[in-house]
Amino acid sequence: MRSSRLVSVAAAGTAAALLLTSAPVAFAGHGHDGHGGGHGSGHDRPGKVTTHLVPTLEGRATLSADHLAEGPPSGAQAASANGRQGPWDGQVIPGFSAMVDNGDGTFWAQPDNGFGSQGNSADFLLRSYLVEPDWDTGGGRRSGSGEIEVLDHISYNDANDVLDFEIVHEDTDDRLLTGADLDIESVVQADDGTLWVGEEFGPFLLHFDADGTLLEKPFSLPGGLRSPQNPYLADGEEPTLRASRGFEAMAGTRGGRYLYPVLEGAIVDDADQRRRVIHEFDTRRGEYTGRTWDYQTDQEANVLGDAFAVGRDSFWIVERDDFEGPASVTKRVYEIDLSRTDRDGYVRKELVLDALRIENPRGIDAGEGYGLGETYALPVQSFETVLRLEDGRILIGNDNNYPGNAARNPGTPDDTEMVVVDLERERTRDDGVTVIGHRGASGYRPEHTLAAYEQAILQCADVIEPDVVPTSDGVLVARHENEIGGTTDVADHPEFADRRTTKTIDGRAVTGWFTEDFTLAELRTLRAVERLPEVRPGNTAFDGLYQVPTLDEVLDLARHSETCDGQPVGVAPETKHPTYFDSVGLPLTGPLVAELRANGLDSRRAPVVLQSFETGNLRELDRRTDVRLALNVSASGAPYDLVAAGDPRTYADLVTPKGLRGLARYIDIVSMEKNVVIPRTADGSLDEPSRVVRDVHRAGLEAYAWTFRAENQFLAADFRSSDDPDAHGDLAGEIDAFLDAGLDGLFSDHPDIAAAAVDARR
Repeated sequence: MRSSRLVSVAAAGTAAALLLTSAPVAFAGHGHDGHGGGHGSGHDRPGKVTTHLVPTLEGRATLSADHLAEGPPSGAQAASANGRQGPWDGQVIPGFSAMVDNGDGTFWAQPDNGFGSQGNSADFLLRSYLVEPDWDTGGGRRSGSGEIEVLDHISYNDANDVLDFEIVHEDTDDRLLTGADLDIESVVQADDGTLWVGEEFGPFLLHFDADGTLLEKPFSLPGGLRSPQNPYLADGEEPTLRASRGFEAMAGTRGGRYLYPVLEGAIVDDADQRRRVIHEFDTRRGEYTGRTWDYQTDQEANVLGDAFAVGRDSFWIVERDDFEGPASVTKRVYEIDLSRTDRDGYVRKELVLDALRIENPRGIDAGEGYGLGETYALPVQSFETVLRLEDGRILIGNDNNYPGNAARNPGTPDDTEMVVVDLERERTRDDGVTVIGHRGASGYRPEHTLAAYEQAILQCADVIEPDVVPTSDGVLVARHENEIGGTTDVADHPEFADRRTTKTIDGRAVTGWFTEDFTLAELRTLRAVERLPEVRPGNTAFDGLYQVPTLDEVLDLARHSETCDGQPVGVAPETKHPTYFDSVGLPLTGPLVAELRANGLDSRRAPVVLQSFETGNLRELDRRTDVRLALNVSASGAPYDLVAAGDPRTYADLVTPKGLRGLARYIDIVSMEKNVVIPRTADGSLDEPSRVVRDVHRAGLEAYAWTFRAENQFLAADFRSSDDPDAHGDLAGEIDAFLDAGLDGLFSDHPDIAAAAVDARR
């Protein structure tokens, strides 16, 4: 539900205030008592004022990507990128993977192993740098230079000859450690000043004194969990962890008695590749306690970049993908509590901030690169630092993988960034209109990808819409159609060439590749592509990047997200071709209801609506779930289940007053093609609105319309900008005309324009 902002008040930066969210609620509208299924009254009433917390940029400081610290040359074997080629005459600082707050405005900031691999980092010295950011706060007398000053450093070393495997500087007195010896990624400082470091080659826990000297032999993971680079890996022994998927993240309780290292990636043979295991280590006893917890990422490829303790059992976790710049999908901080789990057994996670949407009212560094504007984003590949400062504010930062990352400005290596974020309390007023991201923000990203859904959330959609179809092994996935030749790169996979076939779907012959002929594992080898490349050529830049998501992943993304108004993000799954899938033994209703229950979304007040172009499966859903239901109505034709049963009723019959009274027994929303709501004249302009919205409301139902798209070819003639069918016209104007007709909700490929049009009516 889009809400107009009224006032912002700085929120206290306390842990308790960080997760001020509203209880789950259903969609906007009139609602009704429902027939036997408990379909409920809906969202907060229009005009209701609510309060939520908004991440707001307070300060930013950077260290030049090309900064060199004192020391021997580095990067002789590093890959060249962005116009930079090693070796460099000094020690590169390739961003920071972990930090310790000294409480006096300075930080110990720790890079990782150097240039990305064991093989190219032998000349990179493992260090922790003492740094002091001079925060740019957006002008005024107190605003600083926006630069990070490097004051000092410690060098990690094995001068005590603790290690029992060979290192690069084996025969020197200092035995300085390098990126070919260990891959340090996380750090916790104990009360005695010693440093506990999480590492990835083992993965190991390493204990150093305050000056960087290794005090004890590395602590290995129990159960024989080892990475490919583990120096103790025996000949022929298969690693149980993938390379660089060790202890990227680690938190420590106050005082450092217990450490909580988190595996960055999944265990190789784990059936759930979204599982990340959290371990507990007792520093006093020098051993793992045997207690573990499971964390589930938003998608399989995501990694955990950092962890920070904010309470006895509560931690902030950085979850990120490996994309950068506009391709970024997940750059988030979640809070978990080890004492709370979801019904699926994973620790419950709640959003603290989405680093792709941070308000920047002071315009700090606006215009200096991608993600620097009215809204600040940290769209870097390696978002790897989160701290809660002593005043309660949040510090986030990056590893820039020098010289490889160029998220801000293509062709220019990313600087190292440190950013301070506060959560400011904001009051908003409900506007009464639901904006649904149609297949996500499909005007900006390939449809039905997590990138499109995330983009819709960033653009202030209230709801995201996945169309659901099954795989051969019965897993529901998000595709507009079960035929995937136009939305994936399946045609480029010769191993699937023989699966191209012709089927009859809803009485129509369709040729191509079909989801029901692929297992989920096979489907995961494909990548999404833009369905309308000639219309939306900009979206083709993202072709080949994203997997086909499961419905479970879409539901997880929504329930772990917030709208721009601090409300839970709604989900509107559309069941595609239910009669056809019943006929081939892959019914949709049972698996769909099971997914809702598994995600805690099968209730009257859950922010969910289920859609269909058919009536029979909506009746079945009404008997099996309490969530809200919507019939999709085309401007012509009839529901296929009625056609198959010989029932002569058409969509036009169903939206007569008599037909609507029948629908009201089992649905809540009538979602109509635009021309049903406002017909077009002979020249393609909008005519006078029909009486259908009034009739829908009189039946106690809500009226939605679809699909609002910005390109001229999809607009009424009086809102087109030119004769170019692919150029953008006045979508906001067209939406305004439909809102005048009394709509309660609308589906748009361009949710940013739709949300702005709704807000503009206040």
